[in-house]
Order: sequence, then C-alpha cells, then structure tokens
Amino acid sequence: MTLRLPKAELPAELKENMIKQLGAVPENVEVLWHSPEVARDNLEFGARVGAWDGVDTGLKSFAHMAVASLVGCSWCLDVGYFQAQNQNLDLARASQVPRWREADVFSALERDVMGYAEAMTNTPPTVTDEQYASLLERLGPPAMVELTAFIAYVNLATRANVANGVTSQGFSDACEIPLAHRPATSRVGSTA
Repeated sequence: MTLRLPKAELPAELKENMIKQLGAVPENVEVLWHSPEVARDNLEFGARVGAWDGVDTGLKSFAHMAVASLVGCSWCLDVGYFQAQNQNLDLARASQVPRWREADVFSALERDVMGYAEAMTNTPPTVTDEQYASLLERLGPPAMVELTAFIAYVNLATRANVANGVTSQGFSDACEIPLAHRPATSRVGSTA
C-alpha cells in the first residue's frame, strides 16, 4: 500500500522533535499535517492518552498491538513494538502479540485484555457482559474506564493510518527479536 495523500511539510521544530524521539518523522503525522489543527489535536490527545497511568503499561502495549494486528495497521505494530522496547517491556512476549492466541507466553490477564481489545475492535463490537465483568473485577472501575478509552483511541489511530495508506516505517528493525506475523485467518468482522 502506498500513501493515499502525499506528505505535507512539517514545521522544522516539530520535525526535529520527531526525529529526536523516534529517529524519523512518522509518516502518519506528515499525512495529517494537511490539516495542522487535526494533526496538533491528534498529537496532543495521543500524548494525553499515553500519560494515563491507571493501567499497567505492558497491558496497554499488548492491547494496542492486538488492535493494530487485527485492523492490519503495520505502522502501529511497527512503532508499538519499538515503543515496547523503549518501555523496557519483555520483547520476547511483545513480539508474539500478533499471534497471542497460539503463543504460550502470556498470562491469563494479558490474554483477556487482548481478547477485550479485539472484541472492541470487531465491527460491530463483540464485547460480552462476562468478558467485561471479568476484567472489571480484576482491574477495578478506574482502570477499566481507562483501558476502554485507550482501546477506543487506538482504534481511531489504527483505522486512520490504514485508510490513509500509512504502513510500517521500520522502527521495529532496532529490536533484536523479530515481530511475529498474525495468522492469516484472523480479520476484523464487518456487517457493513
């Protein structure tokens, strides 16, 4: 897939900050910059979402990567795995998120969070009362609200990237362990 909209020129200071943070300018930011207001608000909200701390960083990272894998956002998987390395998460486990159902490296809670992330991502969502109640019991109301809002935001970001044609930029190439591939039979359901 190629970008469906050419990259817009970013302000020099923003470009420099992105390179300092990630080593490259994210293509999704360059695409969104055609509407600087949308791009700025997206960056600001994404930073606020990233600062929430009521749910374990590893759980949120796994949820993000599960959504990205299901939606098919190779850019999100790429940068998510790269960020997992920078957050000192276990890369051997993080690398297996695209095939989490087959991998035996995840705890029951991690599996349930990834299952919940996928259930929220399905179209229409397939979250069950039992699934929600089980996570609520283990995480508590504040963390459950945060996890749900986090997954909803990740859906916005992954779907925008896929629709705009943004794909992997190779951020995860810096990781020592290769990222596993999702089994071919899994996809987001649709009734549209």
